[in-house]
Amino acid sequence: MTASTGLKRLGFVLLALLLAGIGVLTAASVLISADTVRQEAISEIRAVTGLTPILRGETTVSLFPSGKVSFADVVLGDEKHPALTAERLTARLRFFPLLRGRVEIADVALVRPNIAIDIDAKGQSNWSGLIESLARSQRPAQRTATFSEMRIDNGTVVLRDPAHKVDEMVRNVDLSLAWPSISKSFGATGRLVWHDELVDASMTLADFPAALAGNRTGLKLRFAGSPMKAAFEGSISVQPTLKIEGTLAADATSLRDALIWTGQQPLPGGGFGRFAIKAQTNIVGGNIGLSSVNVELDGNTAEGVLTFATDGRKTLQGTLASDTLDLSPYVSTVRLLTTNQREWNSARISLDGLSGIDFDLRLSAANVIMSNAKFARTAIGANLRGGQLVVTVGEAQAYGGLIQGSLALAIFETGVDVKSQMQFTDVDLESCLGQLFGLKRLEGKGNLSLSVEGSGESVLAVTRTLNGTAGLTGGNGAVAGLNVEQLLRRLERRPLSGGGEFRSGKTPYDKINVALKIVKGTVTVEDMRVEGSAVRMGLNGTASIPERELDLKGSAALVTAARPGATPFELPFIVQGSWDDPIMLPDPEALIRRSGAAAPLLNAVKERSARDAVRSAIERLTGGAPSGGAMPAAEQAAPQKAD
Repeated sequence: MTASTGLKRLGFVLLALLLAGIGVLTAASVLISADTVRQEAISEIRAVTGLTPILRGETTVSLFPSGKVSFADVVLGDEKHPALTAERLTARLRFFPLLRGRVEIADVALVRPNIAIDIDAKGQSNWSGLIESLARSQRPAQRTATFSEMRIDNGTVVLRDPAHKVDEMVRNVDLSLAWPSISKSFGATGRLVWHDELVDASMTLADFPAALAGNRTGLKLRFAGSPMKAAFEGSISVQPTLKIEGTLAADATSLRDALIWTGQQPLPGGGFGRFAIKAQTNIVGGNIGLSSVNVELDGNTAEGVLTFATDGRKTLQGTLASDTLDLSPYVSTVRLLTTNQREWNSARISLDGLSGIDFDLRLSAANVIMSNAKFARTAIGANLRGGQLVVTVGEAQAYGGLIQGSLALAIFETGVDVKSQMQFTDVDLESCLGQLFGLKRLEGKGNLSLSVEGSGESVLAVTRTLNGTAGLTGGNGAVAGLNVEQLLRRLERRPLSGGGEFRSGKTPYDKINVALKIVKGTVTVEDMRVEGSAVRMGLNGTASIPERELDLKGSAALVTAARPGATPFELPFIVQGSWDDPIMLPDPEALIRRSGAAAPLLNAVKERSARDAVRSAIERLTGGAPSGGAMPAAEQAAPQKAD
């Protein structure tokens, strides 16, 4: 027998088998009625799932070329309030059992199902009874049927929990479910659309019957979407209460975007970008505990523990420690001043993102960076409850000293209430006052105390309502930008010498004491004394915080006289203008009184008849007669304005 003859015979055998199969299927289609297939399929679905489908549409049976039965408009659960409705349920039948006249389902597909999960105030779900039926069907003694695969095509899942104000919808659900008959495991993999983002998801239960009974079983979860990726591996049980233990890992390119995606309010301020977390997770009921936390946010890394409560109001608590903590991204959008840095910001203060959650966090770091400020060892507590934020600085090593205190912000409909109590001990005054208040003219070490409160919808509005006190004590420093001793020495010799530049250099001091009282944005200087080896100064008056203007009067005196036995020279002065660049002017009347040549000018102001004395004084001061006719004496006597 040749090879070609053998191939021909083999072809005839296969053709005969094919024809026989077609004949058997044709006979089966005649011998097995559509109603029988329908009933057998329903019976098999009930045996495997424990669920009895309610059929409200037509049934289609096809045995050739492949066997399948399709049910239109299928319902599971209460027909009035169904847990699941599907446009079509299609069961694909196994080939060889069908040849023997038996109906066995290979797999089931739900086309455009709508799955409703409703949770009542007691925590009971409308799926509770269906899950119990499914659990009974998965007991080893009950597992007589063979199909263990189900597909969900273009489904919709709706979760409603009025007690926790949850109303979520997941669309375009395409999942493949499998619970192999030779294994206890259950697996689901596919994709879905949540909040307009496509998410790939998978879940594996090590012991499906145990999970349905509420007992402990292994659990693996994975989901990956554009806003966030997350994975969990551990165990789960739901009896007597929900308990999940294992390792959680998650990351997002933007935590802010991820929170918005999950339905949370946008966080105020800046930052909250790149995010990653890995932690041991323990969930009991509505409480989530994270231990051995390793978290990364905006380039900052920290370790510690966190807990999150979802029962009632959402509350986050925790303790985190970091080597270096850069807070610059979070304060980058905070603008106390306008762009020109000379006016308070009048834009509305917005803290809307803090109204949906409470938190109590403890942070410690070896180094803290905040814009251009750097702090060494720092411990901070942040507590938000009922819309009131309190930031407590337990200890912060900064500006060469120590900072302690608190800042409280209470949110209300039209703005915020602000309260602050801060204590700065042994700090560098130039860097501290410069970075915090924009005042850069005071050098040395000292102590600061500040207790203020105010309210308003903007920074400018808050400054108009500020009340409180402030104090400063320091030593061994200098007032920069002004050499008072040099000025006094010159004016002592030539009281009316208005020329020359004196707004340079420094005025050293041994001690400085300042006591301020603040009422509705106006600062009253109750005590301000500067004492040095060469100069003593005192100051009083007021300053407007909203306008950033000064209106002060003071007196500067030399410690030693120019000649033995003489009285040390003393000069009253005024300080006016913007506190960013104030103008200091000597008292002109005092200078005129001290000048022998100009003394008749004061009498001339009082006695208009003494014109000869005025003319004589002017000639002595200017070296010649006045031109252009007589000029009022006060104008002639006015000193030049110091630049």
